[in-house]
Amino acid sequence: MAVRRGLFLPVLVALLLLAGPGRAAADDASRSYRGNAASPGCSNKFQLVKVKNWVNGSEGTTLVGLSAAFGASLPTTANEARKAFSVLTDPLDCCSNVTTKLTNSIAIATRGGCPFTAKAENAQAAGAAGLLVINDSEELYAMVCNENDTSINVTIPVLMIPKSAGKNLKDLLDQGARVEIQLYSPIRPVVELSAGFLLIMAVGTIVCASLWSEFVACEQVDEHYNQLTRQEGPNSGTNHRQEKEIFEISAKGAAVFIVVASVFLLLLFYLMSSWVTWVLIVFFCIGGIEGMHSCLVTIISRIFKEWGQKTVEVPFLGEVLTLSVGILPFCAVFAILWVVYRRSSFAWIGQDILGICLMITVLQMARLPNIRVASALLSAAFVYDIFWVFISPLIFHESVMIAVASGDSSGEAIPMLLRIPRFFDPWGGYDMIGFGDIIFPGLLVAFSYRFDRAGKKGILNGYFLWSTVGYAVGDPLR
Repeated sequence: MAVRRGLFLPVLVALLLLAGPGRAAADDASRSYRGNAASPGCSNKFQLVKVKNWVNGSEGTTLVGLSAAFGASLPTTANEARKAFSVLTDPLDCCSNVTTKLTNSIAIATRGGCPFTAKAENAQAAGAAGLLVINDSEELYAMVCNENDTSINVTIPVLMIPKSAGKNLKDLLDQGARVEIQLYSPIRPVVELSAGFLLIMAVGTIVCASLWSEFVACEQVDEHYNQLTRQEGPNSGTNHRQEKEIFEISAKGAAVFIVVASVFLLLLFYLMSSWVTWVLIVFFCIGGIEGMHSCLVTIISRIFKEWGQKTVEVPFLGEVLTLSVGILPFCAVFAILWVVYRRSSFAWIGQDILGICLMITVLQMARLPNIRVASALLSAAFVYDIFWVFISPLIFHESVMIAVASGDSSGEAIPMLLRIPRFFDPWGGYDMIGFGDIIFPGLLVAFSYRFDRAGKKGILNGYFLWSTVGYAVGDPLR
């Protein structure tokens, strides 16, 4: 590009280390319990439950709980659910006969002291219409039956809520507030359109990056089919002083990359904090600015060819395009605005734009020279993904990849992913796909396109179309 990319390479490497394969999505709303299937009344599916609450008549923030493997089922809509006043049990753990009046109320008790089924039976015996169990952590623990529970007869809904949410309700009740609660469990749609839009973005990014050099930047394809190393071809006049760095991945480099990525992932796992997350956000912004700048300069120069001819001398950078100097501040402001509003409901739009531009630029700079290297890199990435997502919990007691992707306790998350809201899901949340799920397959698809062009293969008898179709079909099945 007109602005030199030497400073961008370290950022590119850092981003790729965090872009390892891995997919994130919103949690499932339900799952089956198989622990004690022989116990009657203890075979319910675990359901996420919306806990709407009103404090002295004013609606509060809706909480999320998890239903137990026993107890009554909940309505699926708010219109079907009825409100009930909440009452703290006495004793608070609800492990013995309750002395407080619970008739037609939602009982609130703390975890511990006795089995969950005993708490539910005591609350039910006191006339409660439901039971909320406050967990001793922020996680939603699956309440199951005890092995000694041979017959469960709980006919009220039972669910667990996080520690902080439960403490807030308890404090309000201790202060004498009137707290009404409404419980219902919306059904998550089987097919969510946002997943389709996310797939279109992922496939579109790969296809666009593969075709970019020839159809947008107007570079000539002049590569030998078995080496596929870039040769200097005539420029169309889009940018007569363009400097394009190409980083060819070797088989040895692929192995080293995976090892270094693993070490870097472990460091993040143990050292993850708000400042580390902020460093990664800064890296993402730098890469996004460069990616957006590169894409915009190329597209505008393609449309308005005369704009791609004017240059200006810039200190320390030398001769650069005047267009490049004008576009760079716009890209910087765009990234800064995303950082400022990154917690807003619309922040995903800016994040996706920066991410797509970054990945298109990465796929222009990093290339696979042959199928041997492609096989080595993708095989190593497959092992890397399986180990750090599924096997690492056996060693580190939690998935290292998921823990790092979740960010630190402050709520800041690593932005190296595309995301889109679940528009029609009553539970909200986002469908997400990591950069690695696009960049690694994208390297192979882009290689296939260059191979087809070098061998003068048609669209149907070449590899590009079918590798793209394979990615589009295979990615949702993972």
